[in-house]
Amino acid sequence: MARMVPPGRRRLVLLIAVSAGVLAALAGVGLYGLVLAPSPGTAAPSLDPTPQTVAPVAPDPTAPVAALPAIRSTVHAEAFARDAAYALITWDTTEFELTEYAQVIVDAGDPSGVESAALASDVRTYFPTADAWSKLRTYGTRQWLTIDEAFVPASWNDALIQAAEDDLLPGTVAYTVSGTRHRAGIIGTQAQETSRPIAFTLFIACEPSFDECHLLRLSEVDNPLR
Repeated sequence: MARMVPPGRRRLVLLIAVSAGVLAALAGVGLYGLVLAPSPGTAAPSLDPTPQTVAPVAPDPTAPVAALPAIRSTVHAEAFARDAAYALITWDTTEFELTEYAQVIVDAGDPSGVESAALASDVRTYFPTADAWSKLRTYGTRQWLTIDEAFVPASWNDALIQAAEDDLLPGTVAYTVSGTRHRAGIIGTQAQETSRPIAFTLFIACEPSFDECHLLRLSEVDNPLR
């Protein structure tokens, strides 16, 4: 069980970071592309659903009930950041519900609960809305991530230098993940796949504050720390 720190020593990552002027990425809430779109200048179909042209994908009632795996426990911040990034971006509308994918991320959050509401708000900006999810399911849409690099951004080091005592939990670190977001589905009988660059920052607390790493906050999608 993760060890908790005294409430008096806790501070939101957001507070010191914004005061240091290095986390403007957290200032806004933005949704990235919820549906597949054709390349500019082409007339290719997209996964912006047109339900009259495709039948919904029905679940198999005989299929065994499965559960999404939790983000692996580790004391290594980079390994945790990579696993959390994969869990955050990877989903399949035909396998699990939207809320189940989001819950995996929230469950990896601050065990004291101090950051839980803020993290849940961050997570919602990474997923399609419920209505969009229903439409994407019509096309059997799935999404996954390939990571090019995961690194501690230079601006985070600046924040640490400027942070006052007790402003950040000991063992707090930021990791920026950059890579490619892939999305695929089927329109009628035609398979379609698109990809685009993606980058975001995860704020993580590990030892000595906790016995294992936990996710505190997320930056806005495509507005990471550098």
